[in-house]
Amino acid sequence: MVARSILARRLRQSPVPLRPHQIRSFSVSRSSLNQPSSSSPPAVDPKSTPSPEPTWLTRKLRENPAAKKAFVQLMSMLGYGTKKQVAGWRAFALYKNLCITMPDEDSTFWKDDCHLPPTFQSWFTVTNLHVWLLTVRLRALPSPHGMNHIQALVDHFFLDIEDRVRAVLQPASPNARPSSRNLGPYTPPTEFYTIANGGNKRPRGKAPERLVTKQMKIFKEQWAGMGMSFDLGLARSDAELAAAIWRNILGARGARGIVRSINLVGGEVEKVEKIEKVGLEVEEARDDGSGVHDYLPAEADKYVAYPELMTTLVEYIRRELRRLEAIPDDVIVGKGVLGTESEGLEGLKFGR
Repeated sequence: MVARSILARRLRQSPVPLRPHQIRSFSVSRSSLNQPSSSSPPAVDPKSTPSPEPTWLTRKLRENPAAKKAFVQLMSMLGYGTKKQVAGWRAFALYKNLCITMPDEDSTFWKDDCHLPPTFQSWFTVTNLHVWLLTVRLRALPSPHGMNHIQALVDHFFLDIEDRVRAVLQPASPNARPSSRNLGPYTPPTEFYTIANGGNKRPRGKAPERLVTKQMKIFKEQWAGMGMSFDLGLARSDAELAAAIWRNILGARGARGIVRSINLVGGEVEKVEKIEKVGLEVEEARDDGSGVHDYLPAEADKYVAYPELMTTLVEYIRRELRRLEAIPDDVIVGKGVLGTESEGLEGLKFGR
């Protein structure tokens, strides 16, 4: 498996393109996204996760303000508390409190209306959508805040993905050997998807590095592909944005039977006329592992609701971007003081 530092460095070598977009105004309701469902599991409250006990140093510094001030000054001399590090703290608070909570808070909409299966892939798709929404707003921050916050947000996203991939690929087992990675979850757990033997508290063994590396590459490609297609749709038209939603969120349901001129792995297929019809049918029926499949013939009527569903998602994206655009930069960035990175997040939450 590629080390996390190497992964973060590779992500920095391919920075997110920073380009402002004109955001259109929509004022529509999103009641379907907020309706509770008795069939869906209750949302996980990050506040319910027990906080670790403070260390002896933390207790001493809280009791002695003068010692705390001297300690902070010493840390500043050693390089702690720089603008990039403060951006990292704030980005983690944004990711933890705004992005990863959305699959559970709106599980009724994603599972029942969008018919996404309760899998880790679906969780990644929904979380990736809200990471992109936040990234669009962070691009408008003045330099160097914009780049620092975007890079930190992407780093936290993929560090979290790596931990969750390892938990899915290597659940606890009776014969598992303890691993040095048993340091607790990077972020609070979720009930949007289920891990096999996830309730087993036995030490986890080492996940297969080859599979972890493969999955991380797949998720990096999905993150980059969704970001580029959504950027294009945001800049062009609602129709283009709806097409990106259909491909990246709704699993391109209904595409089977339509002759494709675009390869599934990206790039234009060469010499389309020489591809046999049988090969096209095999390619169209190939399972991509996402768990999203075409509806059965008896469920074909569900396709009728797809235009309305894509309209709802387009309006949601436009409305949330417009709302974030109206929030001042200093509210997005925060106070920039150690210990205040989680303050002022209530007004930033999605789905308001």
